[in-house]
Amino acid sequence: MNKPQVPDFLKNIRVVLARPNHPGNIGSAARAMKTMGLTRLYLVEPKVFPSEEADTLASGAVDVLQTATVVPTLAAALADVTVACALTSRRRELTTPLSIPRETTPELIARAREGEQVALVFGNETFGLSIEEVEQCNRLVTIPGNPEYFSLNLAMAVQVMTYELFSHTGVSVDYLKPDGNSATQGEVDGMVDHLDATLEDIGYYRRRNSERMIRRLRTMFHRAGLLREEIDILRGFYKQAQRLAGKGQDGDKDGHES
Repeated sequence: MNKPQVPDFLKNIRVVLARPNHPGNIGSAARAMKTMGLTRLYLVEPKVFPSEEADTLASGAVDVLQTATVVPTLAAALADVTVACALTSRRRELTTPLSIPRETTPELIARAREGEQVALVFGNETFGLSIEEVEQCNRLVTIPGNPEYFSLNLAMAVQVMTYELFSHTGVSVDYLKPDGNSATQGEVDGMVDHLDATLEDIGYYRRRNSERMIRRLRTMFHRAGLLREEIDILRGFYKQAQRLAGKGQDGDKDGHES
């Protein structure tokens, strides 16, 4: 199966880092973004940028850094944005509704699909977003965690938020599943019949309830969702066991070779 394409509307979503201190965090954030299909990075007054350290920690996402937009103010980064989410872990005396990423991201994806510009705004590593910066956003988002110890670094927060976004894009992971044709009911039954005969041939049923055991094995194999290739492997085992028991045949019970 071919790899699915990253949805084009993700280009309408930008990650804004406000006053980042450490270039390594910028690089790690870029890596987190690209992993989740985002490429538009805005940097508001970065302390050090560009940086070799940022390039190193970006790994294969240096292109995100190379196309990053550096601006002097948060207002400049949000000028054409309709929905700006301020990521915060502190209690704010604001009337703006507070939500968690899983609640917020469906709306953000829907807005981006419609062509609106969406921003995820992350604050300084030490102090977070100032109250003035938060007031420039129209959504407040908090990543839930342990109230007694909540210490996500900048890149971690970017990763969590961008993952939640990507999980709502509908991009499938089916391309990662192994190729193979599912076995039919008849093929599974034939394999179980072959197993039944093999267990009889090798003397496994002595002092055992063969009918009860094979019934349970048949149920188990039907539930397992076997592939045809796996059926062939199992029947190959059975044939070899029959040969060693001196009961082998040229073909299996259905007249097929393994």
